[in-house]
Amino acid sequence: MRSKVVLRRLFRNNQARYGFVALVALVLVAYVGPYIGKYDWTEKDFMAFLSAPSADHWWGTTSIGQDLYAVTLRGMQKSILIGLMVALISTGLAAIVGAFAGYFGGWVDRVLMWGVELLLVLPSFLLIAIISPRLKSGNWLWFVVLLAAFSWMITSRVVRSMTMSLREREYVQAALYMGIPRWKIIFRHIVPNMSSLLIIDATLNVSSAIIGEAALSFFGFGIQPPDVSLGTLIATGSDNATGYPWLFVFPAGLLVLLVLSVNLIGDGLRDALDPGSNS
Repeated sequence: MRSKVVLRRLFRNNQARYGFVALVALVLVAYVGPYIGKYDWTEKDFMAFLSAPSADHWWGTTSIGQDLYAVTLRGMQKSILIGLMVALISTGLAAIVGAFAGYFGGWVDRVLMWGVELLLVLPSFLLIAIISPRLKSGNWLWFVVLLAAFSWMITSRVVRSMTMSLREREYVQAALYMGIPRWKIIFRHIVPNMSSLLIIDATLNVSSAIIGEAALSFFGFGIQPPDVSLGTLIATGSDNATGYPWLFVFPAGLLVLLVLSVNLIGDGLRDALDPGSNS
């Protein structure tokens, strides 16, 4: 019942509706578009270096003859996948650490919160920049782990505070007196009652992760060649943005649209899940 109310509120929100339509369109373009194009992203046309958009190469070509349309869609696929994976990992980690710290208290709370405070003061961008080049021989999943490892701490503190309130509720106390293990109480009663916060956090983490990946890849610390992402394409295109603007405009434009659509959905979810909003 509540899910129906939330969905009704969500789709009554014009911004959320536009964001949802735009996101679905971008995902379809990213994953269906390559089958429509004439070239694979790995192919090179040695007769068309830095050629402008044309009937043959819809978005032009790169300096090594790659079709920009195919390469950009490949980069958007990778950026979307990284955003989703980082969001799921970081939100899940925040929920687990915060809920365990808030429910158990004592030394468990002190140890977990000490770890959170330590990670908060570490320069995450610098650490990822130092570590990621050493993972060039590995796959890009290590980059996802690095991004997720530094993006959950603030949410975990919010979850901890909410858990300290929820653990005193009657249904939680009743479950404890019935002999249900505490870890089951956390996953059955504590975490589900914070679903609104976690859904919003996961949604916003998608856009944060996409921007973080793009920023790190722009400086050469993210996705490594021969693979591509929107960040690596923007970095390459920025050097030739005036002479060959298509190299920069298409990847940067898709990045802006992708982040904007996710943020619109996140804002709509926040309003829809707010009990004080009009249904």
